[in-house]
Amino acid sequence: MPATEEQAAYVFREWHRRISERNAPALGLLYTDDATLESPLVPVLLDQTLGIIEGRIALDEFLAETTRRRPEEKKLPSLHRAGTYAFDGHRLIWEYPRQTPDGDQLDLVEVMELDGARIAKHRIYWGWKGIAHITPSADQA
Repeated sequence: MPATEEQAAYVFREWHRRISERNAPALGLLYTDDATLESPLVPVLLDQTLGIIEGRIALDEFLAETTRRRPEEKKLPSLHRAGTYAFDGHRLIWEYPRQTPDGDQLDLVEVMELDGARIAKHRIYWGWKGIAHITPSADQA
């Protein structure tokens, strides 16, 4: 089902607010029951080979672990973004850029396929600063 501009704005606003608050249960409510999520963080946090999660049980586990283990903002800034996004009636996209007014942060691009006001598919693309944080050689970067 396509999404409206209002539904996309809701997901854009609420996803950021809920991840900022580390509220994994509320974050999970933004996803459909059969949602998929793809991220290079999946194998790191869940000790699996694929970076793909399917279904609410695995998704809720991942969100709980992500919010629990996310470094404190002063140690590793990661949630600065411009207040803008791209939306085409189905796909919602925004960036957490590396360079911010306060220095570097994890660089991510969020791509979400919406089903109304819920996320059906979520892909997280990591930039070089983010990947350096989760790879074994990150201590040497």
